[in-house]
Amino acid sequence: MTFFKWLVVIIAVIICGVYSVNKSLVAHGLENTANIKHFDNGKFHNDAKVEPTTLKKTLGLIARYIKEKRTNISPSSPVPMHSLTKDMLDRLSNNTIHVVKLGHSTVLLKVHGEYWLLDPVFSERASPFSFLGPKRFSPTPISITDLPEIDRVLISHNHYDHLDKAAVKQLAAKTKQFYVPLGVENDLQKWGIEPSKISSFNWWQEQKTEHALVAFTPTQHFSGRGISDTNNTLWGSWVIQSKEQSLFFSGDSGYFAGFKEIGNKYGPFDLTLIETGAYDKDWADIHMTPEESVKAHLDLQGKTMVPIHNGTFDLAFHTWIDPLERVTAASTANNVALSTPQFGQIFTINDAPIHDKWWLQSFK
Repeated sequence: MTFFKWLVVIIAVIICGVYSVNKSLVAHGLENTANIKHFDNGKFHNDAKVEPTTLKKTLGLIARYIKEKRTNISPSSPVPMHSLTKDMLDRLSNNTIHVVKLGHSTVLLKVHGEYWLLDPVFSERASPFSFLGPKRFSPTPISITDLPEIDRVLISHNHYDHLDKAAVKQLAAKTKQFYVPLGVENDLQKWGIEPSKISSFNWWQEQKTEHALVAFTPTQHFSGRGISDTNNTLWGSWVIQSKEQSLFFSGDSGYFAGFKEIGNKYGPFDLTLIETGAYDKDWADIHMTPEESVKAHLDLQGKTMVPIHNGTFDLAFHTWIDPLERVTAASTANNVALSTPQFGQIFTINDAPIHDKWWLQSFK
């Protein structure tokens, strides 16, 4: 996408307020906020001070897009992918946790017979518009229509590359339960999801399911689908612990002390799915560099790390393969077991790491 198209998007957002949602905490169903320590003056906040998003900062980023030459921002050929079918998924055993990366941070799990979907984004663009915004490099390995019935959808936060309105509406009829951060339930209800199918979580809140313990844990990030609703809803990460296995899903985060706290409380983890991509010096406190992602994995007491949040959308100034190249080097330097499956490739939580530099096949 050209800079000028991006400029149109930003101006449209600022002038028209197209992103604006949910003006009050009462509208979010958060009438009782007295015991929420990370909530103040109508907004959620991180434990550490994080530089807020402002119009001045946004205009500064526009200036960078004008001045900086960007190269290799998308693959030169189709990204390698394993196509999936419902029959393939149904044939998977029910005695473990199966994992499939579907793109960006979207991950499908089969948790002891139940299908769980993390941060489902299936739309062509991570944007409020169908015609403008970051366009995916390749389609998902399976469509929502072809997915089996989903037992649980877990959302980390409400940014467009993690909460896809069109996907949620499509998933409504085939999903039993949606797990979301505080405040995001209002978005889902507006999109037609029955309140009885939605469970909202505060940091450190747990829920036991038939096959696993689920906990919503902190990250250092922010929320909002536009200019006027910044931090009206919560953000975070997910812990999934079955009787014999454990998994961590990072959502988005800057590197912070909370990873050690999560590791001490819920670790060690058999598998960590860690954000590795869309980092930059201008937003260093809310997105990790690949080296910090490896450090977070170590803090979490992870066994095997799978880098996510890459290979699907152009969301930063770095080349599209930079996150994968840097995380590979950092994992080697720190003796971390890194697994890099292709999109659509099925593996189990205890499988040996997959060593596949698939991104080099699509890099010119």
